[in-house]
Amino acid sequence: MNELSGRCLCESISFKLNTESLGCRICWCNDCQHISGNGTVNMIVPSEGLTIIGKVAEYKKTANSGNEVIRQFCPNCGIHLFAKSSGRPGLTILRIGNLDDPSSIQPTMNIWASSAPSWACFDQKLDRVEYQPSPPKEDKR
Repeated sequence: MNELSGRCLCESISFKLNTESLGCRICWCNDCQHISGNGTVNMIVPSEGLTIIGKVAEYKKTANSGNEVIRQFCPNCGIHLFAKSSGRPGLTILRIGNLDDPSSIQPTMNIWASSAPSWACFDQKLDRVEYQPSPPKEDKR
């Protein structure tokens, strides 16, 4: 994999990714809808392959899945960048829209589709999971 990079809106936090994605999903859970006003496109990566430059702020909450989720965001511009879940130790969720080249990653499924609003647009080519999907398998594609 080529190194990927990204940043928050004000550029006070940047990141580099030197690991393979374990999956990319569009999440329609209620929390993601509150964060974005829509579904969020998220990449799952091994945490050790992510380097964050700058200090992120954190917010902890128990998600509908029952897992404790730590959401990480820029304390200056408020942009949500990453999340970590107690149900996925060693993995980080990265918001694709913050990549310098978000088109370099393609989502493969919609998750928490049962929570999506009636106006949500679903790509019929993507898998659809109504609630929490199974954990990603660590494979080296």
